[in-house]
Amino acid sequence: MESFFSWLKVELVSAGTLKSEEQTKSEVFEYIEVFYHRVRRHSALGYMGPVEYGSKCT
Repeated sequence: MESFFSWLKVELVSAGTLKSEEQTKSEVFEYIEVFYHRVRRHSALGYMGPVEYGSKCT
């Protein structure tokens, strides 16, 4: 969770890219659904992204 909040603070808040509550929700959703769940490598998955890991298991 610390890395998530660190990203949130650096990328969204400090960069000054947020303009509205809706934009904030959209950016956070995109980070979680697009990057974190599909791209980010996880140590529990042998440092593979979830999509890559799932394709090797089927």
